[in-house]
Amino acid sequence: MKKFFPILRNCSLFHDISDDDIPGMLGCLGAKLVSFDKKEPILAEGSPAKYVGILLSGSAQIVRVDYFGNRSIVTDIAPAELFAESFACAGVKTLPVDIIATEDAEVMFIDCVRIMHSCGHACSFHQQMIYNLMKIMADKNLLYHQKIEITSRRTTREKLLTYLTIQSSKNKSNTFDIPYDRQALADYLEVERSGLSSEIGKLQREGVLKCTRNRFELIDLSEQLF
Repeated sequence: MKKFFPILRNCSLFHDISDDDIPGMLGCLGAKLVSFDKKEPILAEGSPAKYVGILLSGSAQIVRVDYFGNRSIVTDIAPAELFAESFACAGVKTLPVDIIATEDAEVMFIDCVRIMHSCGHACSFHQQMIYNLMKIMADKNLLYHQKIEITSRRTTREKLLTYLTIQSSKNKSNTFDIPYDRQALADYLEVERSGLSSEIGKLQREGVLKCTRNRFELIDLSEQLF
């Protein structure tokens, strides 16, 4: 487990907690390490919503599939990031989403109850960890609102340009890479892949953007394009 300490130090859950406290902390929390293959479910829809996960290596996605089989990417998960904490803290009995490894991944699971309730040893880090967890959930809430801002747009064009504008601002550049191929981008925007590809082609012909695979360049958004 020591090989993952550098990752844990970058995890917001461990912010302002001494490196010396981490080994004892993980023991107190009953942390468990589990490995997953690419495309394997880390947590499946309907499984108990009791664990907070920390991605230690690889990558993953939170995915929602509706009644009709339509797939939507809720968010991506990178190393040192938490997942499933909102469901666990809310006391939801089962997960309403799938969490899928998009690469071979290693994950640390912590029972949420052990984070929220101090143990009999009165460990000093518990209060700090609870504060950190609340901060993470607040930050995630802002990101989910951003996703709603994108997917609530009426047309594929509006959704795409809103997403790309946010990515440009985030990267502080008109040229940037996105973490999705065409199908995954369509799933994230909640649109049809064919319609998305068609709209990208139109925007390129109009001189609004250039793109090669997952690299985009916004050229001119000075006029009203939405």
